[in-house]
Amino acid sequence: MKIRTFIDRPIFAGVISVLILILGIIGLTQLPIEQFPEIAPPTVSVSASYTGANAETVQKSVVVPLEEALNGVENMTYMTSTSSNNGSARITVYFRQGTDPDMATVNVQNRLASAQGLLPAEVTRSGVNVRKRQTSNIKQLAVYSPDDSFDQAFLANYMKINIEPRLSRIAGVGEVNVFGYEYAMRIWLDPSKMKKYGLVPSDITGVLDEQNIEAATGTLGAEAENTFQYVLKYRGRYENEVDYENMVIKSLPGGEVLRLKDVATIELGTRSYDYIGEVNGHPGCIIMISQTSGSNANEIIEEIDRSLAEISKTLPKGIKIVDLMSTKDFLDASIKSVVKTLIEAILLVVLVVYIFLQSFRSTFIPTVSIIVSLVGTFAFLYLVGFSLNMLTLFALVLVIGTVVDDAIVVVEAVQAKFDEGYKSAYLATIDAMDGITSALVTTTFVFMAVFIPVSFIGGTTGTFYTQFGLTMAAAVAISLLNALTLSPALCALIMTPHQTGADGKKLSFSSRFHMAFDTAFHRLVMKYKGGVFFMIKRKWLAGVLLVIACVGFFVLLKTTKTGLVPNEDMGTVFVDVRTSPGNSIYETRKVIEQVDSCLRTIPQIEVLSSITGNSMLSGQGACNGMFTIRLKDWSERPKKEDAVDAIIEEIQRRTAFISSADIMAFTRPMIPGYGVSSGFEVYVQDQKGGTIEDLLKYTRNFLTELNKRPEIGRATTSFDTKFPQYLVEVDAALCKRNGVSPTDVLSTLSGYIGGNYASNMNRFSKLYRVMVQAPPQYRLDTEALNNIFVRNDAGEMSPIAQYLKLTRIYGSEVLTRFNLFSAIQVNGAPATGYSSGQAIQAVKEVAAQTLPTGYGFEFGGMSREESSTGNTTTLVFVICVVFIYLILCALYESLFIPLAVILSVPFGLAGSFLFAKMFGLENNIYLQTGLIMLIGLLSKTAILLTEYASERRRHGMTISQAVISAAQVRLRPILMTSLTMIFGMLPMMFASGVGANGNISIGVGTVGGMLIGTIALLFIVPVLFIVFQTLQEKLMPERKLPKIEEKK
Repeated sequence: MKIRTFIDRPIFAGVISVLILILGIIGLTQLPIEQFPEIAPPTVSVSASYTGANAETVQKSVVVPLEEALNGVENMTYMTSTSSNNGSARITVYFRQGTDPDMATVNVQNRLASAQGLLPAEVTRSGVNVRKRQTSNIKQLAVYSPDDSFDQAFLANYMKINIEPRLSRIAGVGEVNVFGYEYAMRIWLDPSKMKKYGLVPSDITGVLDEQNIEAATGTLGAEAENTFQYVLKYRGRYENEVDYENMVIKSLPGGEVLRLKDVATIELGTRSYDYIGEVNGHPGCIIMISQTSGSNANEIIEEIDRSLAEISKTLPKGIKIVDLMSTKDFLDASIKSVVKTLIEAILLVVLVVYIFLQSFRSTFIPTVSIIVSLVGTFAFLYLVGFSLNMLTLFALVLVIGTVVDDAIVVVEAVQAKFDEGYKSAYLATIDAMDGITSALVTTTFVFMAVFIPVSFIGGTTGTFYTQFGLTMAAAVAISLLNALTLSPALCALIMTPHQTGADGKKLSFSSRFHMAFDTAFHRLVMKYKGGVFFMIKRKWLAGVLLVIACVGFFVLLKTTKTGLVPNEDMGTVFVDVRTSPGNSIYETRKVIEQVDSCLRTIPQIEVLSSITGNSMLSGQGACNGMFTIRLKDWSERPKKEDAVDAIIEEIQRRTAFISSADIMAFTRPMIPGYGVSSGFEVYVQDQKGGTIEDLLKYTRNFLTELNKRPEIGRATTSFDTKFPQYLVEVDAALCKRNGVSPTDVLSTLSGYIGGNYASNMNRFSKLYRVMVQAPPQYRLDTEALNNIFVRNDAGEMSPIAQYLKLTRIYGSEVLTRFNLFSAIQVNGAPATGYSSGQAIQAVKEVAAQTLPTGYGFEFGGMSREESSTGNTTTLVFVICVVFIYLILCALYESLFIPLAVILSVPFGLAGSFLFAKMFGLENNIYLQTGLIMLIGLLSKTAILLTEYASERRRHGMTISQAVISAAQVRLRPILMTSLTMIFGMLPMMFASGVGANGNISIGVGTVGGMLIGTIALLFIVPVLFIVFQTLQEKLMPERKLPKIEEKK
């Protein structure tokens, strides 16, 4: 179909654009909204519990057999595990991006089945839980009692009974983690009374096994000719304290019976007492919610919020739910900011177009092109399964200055015909389109060629490029369609020649402005023409500048600090508190209260919550604690000192005097699913099977040297082997002489000190544990062992202490493994003025210098992704340039002419990195995506010169005449397209507030590259065209452009 068809049939052309708009609006209403697309790798979490066991026992008996079974599961990339002194074990398996999380979960469960027989009976009874979940949380809630009418135990169980089940049923929720233990029936054994009656904890466990059971007792009268049949119903498990108190242990002389209440105190308590939670100084309980891999965080949070709104209506008086952290808050604020930037960019672009065209009618045509292209892109996003996220929105902002190009070229070409004397808009449009259609198609294909190949790059980087690039390519393709259909139709319908005043009529404002602008622009063209002549006579100067640009680009590329994505103010701060090893939870709480008093008066804080007994970096442990701080809305924090970095510095300053704890404030990572904190994460590994003490020694040497590097702001580890412990040894010989089994000694010790999961209880429509243990006062220190007795074969009781030897030692509270090797996790952050990429490089260099043979390191979280990305920037640039060159070779049927276009690119790249350096920015994904667009746009702009110069050469001009003519004619559209791009990027370049760092990264790089690249190509491309056209005609005379006659 010829272009003239659309000029002759403007309604047909309009219908095409209207259909694109309708499809785009439909797509927009259906698009899911999220911060980022599915970038983080799928993860599957395996957790188990071994009551009473220490970290080393958990690792040897639970983690090692499970890891051995899981290692090498399909598509696995790496695996981490933690074992804690509270008996908990967690293994996290990471899979390659693109792996089906459901299939990964099934594969993990199949592998675990082979290890079930190797696990302790207690672990098998408690169960091994497998969940597909991301490692980071999408939302944190707190339930607290503002009037202190409820304690933490009630609040935690209220959440577990009424809130957690409902939230867990929401599609996409991976795990709902309540920091507080569920109810349990606590049977507190009195060792002195137990001795009196010759009892040990296993006797109590046996009684529970006998009496606290469910039984299927059958039916009377079934399968008979009776009139009725009766179901026999046993009362089942006991439900309240009185029932358990009256359980019969044994009969006593005289016909009496010994009941459980005679040797124990029974109460409804909790399964453990490892957490203390507070919110704004009141009893509270924290919920952390993670998502499953492949789910949409925004949709999940919306459903959670709807459920919470309904739940809040039924809350008892004195209970309140507060939102601590939500990724949706940052997403909504960021999208609002990007939409504002989008509108500002459109207005600036339209203003620039009007200044150049000096006509509202002419300006209307490119404006329509912007709207059709942007809205139509939403239909493409929906069809290919993309979402409305930060990447696609940034792409739409960037593409504003590009989608207007084709329409500008059309309008400018028609206006040029009017300037030549055409009076009919119809004829002017037909002739104009004949001359520019080929150039429009060529430049658009070249621009699209930049983005399509890089979309095949895998990993996180590839996901960024794919979403960003294909969105831009789709928008530009729609703009080309619009430029070949609606734009020429509108030109023929509404464009008119400018008034000249020759007919004596009073000139309109636009006509006067047009005449003044044309006069000024004519002077600029003459000066530009002189500059081109100057460069043509001094071709060596163009070569020197080209060399300087290439060298400058590579030097700036190597010296510019690197990073994956810039950190943003997401409205939440976490504070990790680590007190002295061995501190009890109540001693740690004193430190938490001290920190709380320091933070409470920070004016930017809205909600302050704390957990004693757990931290995001150190895990569970009595000496650990953490704060989750919700900051006030961004609109209430407009100043520099209100930014999250400044608040973190203030937190560190205020808590610096607390010498009894290590305190570190941090934010969550920008990309969900990559760990729990920003900064870098590295694991130092023992790959030769040495002792944990040696591993810690080498890790501390590594940290000492690492903290000396200027790139490192801080690098720490929470691992410590100074936790006080006792090594328990059983005198087997004495046991045999006294008729006591060593197993009985350890079982009795475990029953009193560690506690046993003895039975189950049904209450509140849930299943709870029955725990048997000695009360806290009977297990305070080693002296407590003197009051514990074990029974021998003859039924005699003897002190357990005589069979035990306790040696004071030190050990760790949490043990970590990485890919089957013992490891110590190190967390850190780059110093001010340095990027994460520079910090990662420093880690590699220090590790190579300090870690001996047999010890290594591996990155985790976002640092692993950034480290594995390697020199992707160079690879991406090479791919883009090669594809452009190949397409131009095919279009020009020349190996030389495309070089005139390609060699203009280094100037833009050097300019982009120069501006990034000046503004102190890092070379991150956002900057790189802007650079890819820049390569395409500069090439597209250069083609406007080379295409016209080639055409003039075919018409018989000399090479120099042809290029001078092209320079004069194409200056106006080149300046228009470049300035629209630059002005369209100014709102991003000077962005502030939410998501500003990402905006600035894209805006600064694009403006710098476009400004310097455009100036350079205006003077360098003419020289390069002369050089390569001359070279082609000398080396390949058969490829000399054939002359064609001018149209009359």
